[in-house]
Amino acid sequence: EVQLVESGGDLVQPGGSLRLSCATSGFAFSGYDMSWVRQAPGKGFEWVSTISPGGRIYYADSVKGRFTISRDNAKSTLYLQMNSLKTDDTAVYYCATGSRFNWPSRSRGQGTQVTVSS
Repeated sequence: EVQLVESGGDLVQPGGSLRLSCATSGFAFSGYDMSWVRQAPGKGFEWVSTISPGGRIYYADSVKGRFTISRDNAKSTLYLQMNSLKTDDTAVYYCATGSRFNWPSRSRGQGTQVTVSS
């Protein structure tokens, strides 16, 4: 059974930082594209970032230069380092298998809440 469990969400002030983690099991993590997506209150899902098995990385323009995606294949864990957080980054963050194009049809975790507010 594929499992993805996100953690690390919190309430943080604008300009602050958070590191999200996604612990996975039930599939060959090292061979998969992995993505972070988010859903702000009252809005649809937004793709955030993807990292390929070989380490190629892609970011949405809205987070480029502020967020860093990484993976630890030995731990089957995906990370998202978020710096210079803005109120617009407030959302539930999900990790998902798949790329920016096919993640909606793949597995996704239950999400972790990130709230950016003063």
